[in-house]
Amino acid sequence: MTTLLVIAKEPVPGRVKTRLTPPFTPEEAAALAEASLADTLHTVAATPADRRVLVLAGEPGPWLPPGFEVVRQCAGGLDERLAHAFAQCTGPALLIGMDTPQVTPELLTVDFADCDAYFGPAEDGGFWALGLSHPDPELLRGVPMSTPTTGAVQRGRLMAAGLRVRDLPQLRDVDTAGDAEAVAKLAPDGRFATRLVACDALRGAGNCAPSPHRPAAER
Repeated sequence: MTTLLVIAKEPVPGRVKTRLTPPFTPEEAAALAEASLADTLHTVAATPADRRVLVLAGEPGPWLPPGFEVVRQCAGGLDERLAHAFAQCTGPALLIGMDTPQVTPELLTVDFADCDAYFGPAEDGGFWALGLSHPDPELLRGVPMSTPTTGAVQRGRLMAAGLRVRDLPQLRDVDTAGDAEAVAKLAPDGRFATRLVACDALRGAGNCAPSPHRPAAER
C-alpha cells in the first residue's frame, strides 16, 4: 500500500509564509500559502496512490479536496513532526510539503521496486520530498531542520542506514518573494500563479486574500 503524505499548516494570516512579509501583507501571504497548498493537494489527488494523508497543523478548510485522511501534527520540532507523519504508515510512503506548488503527478509517481528511499533536494539546502519503502521515524529524529545542510544531513542518514537512495529533481521552495515569482513562472496556470498575479495587482488595495465563500478550485 503506497501512501502520499502532505505536511502542512492551515493558511492563517501571521502564521504561514511569514518570510513573504514584506513585501506582502500577512493576509496576502496566507492567500498565497492557501493557493500553494491547494495546488499541492490537487496534484496529490491526481497521483496514483492507495492512501492520501494530510498531516495538518490547524483545521481543514474548503481548499481540501475529497479523498484525503486528515491527521493532526504532533507537538515538537519539524523533525519530530515529520517522524510522526511517517509513523502513520505501514508500507511505502512519500512525503512532501506545501511549498512546491509546481510539483506534478509525474514527479510524485514513485516505484520502490529497486530502491529503498526517494530524496528530493530543495535549492535552499533542505528537501521537498522524502520517500521510504519501510517508514522508520528514527531516520528523521534529530536531523537539524531549516538549515543550509538539512538536506545533506537527511540524505546522509539514509545512506548510513544502508538504504538504496534514488534522487528526485531539485525543486525550489516558496519562502521569499523571489521564490514566489520564480515558482509561479514554472506553473503559470496554477492557483498559486493566479493568486500571485492578483496580489501583485492589488497589493496596495490590501484585498488580495480570497473570499472565504469561494472554494479553492474556483480561485
